[in-house]
Amino acid sequence: MSRTLVYPKTPSSTAHRYNERATYDLGAIHTIVNTSKVLHISFPPDPSEGPFPAVIPMIGQMGSFDRPSADIDDPLDCYIHGYVSSRLMKLARSSTGGEGLPLTIAATKVDGLVLSLTPFSHDYNYRSAVLFGYGHVVETDEEKVWAMRLITDSVVTGRWENSRTPPDGGELSSTSILRVKIVSGSGKIREGGPGEDKKDAEKEDVVNKFWTGVVPVWETIGEPVPSKRNRVQELPDHIRGFMERENDMNEKQAFSAANAVYPKPKAQ
Repeated sequence: MSRTLVYPKTPSSTAHRYNERATYDLGAIHTIVNTSKVLHISFPPDPSEGPFPAVIPMIGQMGSFDRPSADIDDPLDCYIHGYVSSRLMKLARSSTGGEGLPLTIAATKVDGLVLSLTPFSHDYNYRSAVLFGYGHVVETDEEKVWAMRLITDSVVTGRWENSRTPPDGGELSSTSILRVKIVSGSGKIREGGPGEDKKDAEKEDVVNKFWTGVVPVWETIGEPVPSKRNRVQELPDHIRGFMERENDMNEKQAFSAANAVYPKPKAQ
């Protein structure tokens, strides 16, 4: 029997509120990150910039350059794409100490709007993940190109091979990739219908008056709009296939979450 790998519980990553929704499973957390179009990266700013933590929306993916055949539930790094002179990359390069720049990475997917008898009990069906780690700028062109392909193919599967590659010298020199060594992380997953308070659920006049349930929510890939310079008349198979797979997967996830039992039964 295979063993499920989990992140260690640390003061930063341990869930306290709604801890029954928490997961430390590497596979679950990495999947949330890799299916999120945008990651929010938090980091300490330069002291001259003021006291507020910085948060930037960026593109990133979990992967392993040293172990390219690693599975989603194996230990992985997070690769983040950025401009060579961006504030984040400058801070990572100038970070003192061997660990690197401390970072927090957050990702969230909304699967449904949970409508209950009272506003107090309204909720979302969602999947969220938070990772904690240390960032280093990738130095070698080999690893940089590998990470660029990983991230590009996360935008549209197969896009790297269906665009002008490899990147030229100017593109490589203007792009930086941050490799984040993850030290801990956690996720939260909420599925199912409303969790009603007993005081409301037992009132016939309340139950008979207000609709309750879940409004499924899923991300939809729309029909592509060609650019003014596009000369390829037929939509390529890799784009059409990507659209169909993504839309089907996202819709199924939303309805699966809506029909799940809430609260989730505790493991025996």
